[in-house]
Formats: sequence, C-alpha cells, structure tokens
Amino acid sequence: MAGDLSHLVSILILIHSIQKKKSAKGISLKTQVLYVIVFVTRYLDLFTTFISVYNTLMKIFFIASSIYAVYLLKKYSSEIKENADIFPVQYLLLGAAVCALLFHYSFSPIELLWSYSLWLESVAILPQLFLLESKGEAELLTIHYIFALGLYRALYIPNWFYRYFTEGRLDKLSIVTGIIQTLVYSDFFYVYYKKVIKNSVFSLPQ
Repeated sequence: MAGDLSHLVSILILIHSIQKKKSAKGISLKTQVLYVIVFVTRYLDLFTTFISVYNTLMKIFFIASSIYAVYLLKKYSSEIKENADIFPVQYLLLGAAVCALLFHYSFSPIELLWSYSLWLESVAILPQLFLLESKGEAELLTIHYIFALGLYRALYIPNWFYRYFTEGRLDKLSIVTGIIQTLVYSDFFYVYYKKVIKNSVFSLPQ
C-alpha cells in the first residue's frame, strides 16, 4: 500500500510539474514512453482478470496517467531548443525482451508480457537519470518526482519478504527486478539525501 501511494504521488507530481511550468524541460519523454509500455504490457489482464475494485482502478489510473504524461510532454516539447534526451532506449527494450524470454513463470503471452514489464521497468528510469546527469541540475519538482518513483519500488521489497515469512510466497522475479531497480536509483537517492534533505542546491556530480 505504501508503495502504491508513493507511485501515485510520483505521477501526480510529474503531471503537476509539467502543467505548472508548461514545459517539458528536464523531463525525459523516452522514460515516459517506456512507462506506457510497462503499464500496458503489465495490465493486459485488466480485460480478463478481476481482483478488486481498488486493483482495477489503480491499473486504469497508471495506464491513463502515463499516456497523459506523454501527451503533455509531446505538447510542450517543441519549446525545447536543445534535445538532450538521447539515451539509446532500443537496448533497454531488447534487453528486457531477452530477459523475459529467459526468466518467466510460464510461456503464456500474458505471463511473458508481465515478465517483460518487470524487466523493462527496472531500467526505464535510465533515460531520465541520463538526462539529469547531462544537465547537471534539475528543478525541485522533477527531483521529488524521481525520488517518489524510485521509493515506490524500494518499499515493495520489505513487503515481499514479509509475505514470504507469513504466507510462504516468494515472487523471485519481482524481487530480483525490484532490487535491480532500487540499485539503479541508489546513487540518485544518495545525492537526494545530501542535497535536498539537507537543504542544499541539487546538482549531480559531473
């Protein structure tokens, strides 16, 4: 639940940030497109499986909000004179596909796409972090968005282990990809703590 809340907050911060400044500056369109792919491939079971009203509404929200974020970024991207969003995402898409074929629970299309979404999500933030590093600094709302987005997956890790000790269930694939995703954010978390929490000006080491 805490992870879902952090994820929800991150998306609301992102959309608010874009709408407030009416600019796509500092936000990676490539990362947002990757998240659209992540949510669409993960939640295709929306049409075949019902778990709860909460679960269904969250799935719809994540798909719709990610598409809306891409729409906003495309709308305001013409204002950006210098395009620094140049991370080669084709390697992330291909790598996630290979991992999904190698590591999955069954060879059904839904399961393969679910596995694909986990592997892709674990690295989807890389274009955003690459853009952040190339600029050397970012607006505070953008920084809070990235932090909340990274925190959501990290908050799931204790829950997975709790469920293992209380229910005997261990989702190895989610744990491995979740740890990878958290490690991808690790340097950012450290800089966030040093610069934002301690009230310094945020900048990344060059």
